[in-house]
Amino acid sequence: QVQLVESGGGLVQPGGSLRLSCAASGSIFSINFMGWYRQAPGKERELVAAITSNSRTNYADSVKGRFTISRGNAKNTVYLQMNSLIPEDTAVYYCNINTGGSAWSRPAYDYWGQGTQVTVSS
Repeated sequence: QVQLVESGGGLVQPGGSLRLSCAASGSIFSINFMGWYRQAPGKERELVAAITSNSRTNYADSVKGRFTISRGNAKNTVYLQMNSLIPEDTAVYYCNINTGGSAWSRPAYDYWGQGTQVTVSS
């Protein structure tokens, strides 16, 4: 049974920093990328950052230069370092592991964490 456990959210003032962590338990195969999504009230879930198994990264335009995604030394761990936070970053942040698809000749499947709240406010 695969579980993704996130930590590191909280309340921070504008300009501050937070580091989110995600650790996956269980066996996960055919990983395409690990990433972070966020969903603000009344808005759709959006991709914030993603990293492939060979460490290629992709960022939403709104966070480029402020957020950094990285993989941990432990298997299937991923971090999101968030600097220069602004109120618009307030959202529930979800860890994601995307697997499978045509390249793997197996069905695509997404694993999700339970979400961690990030609130940027003075």
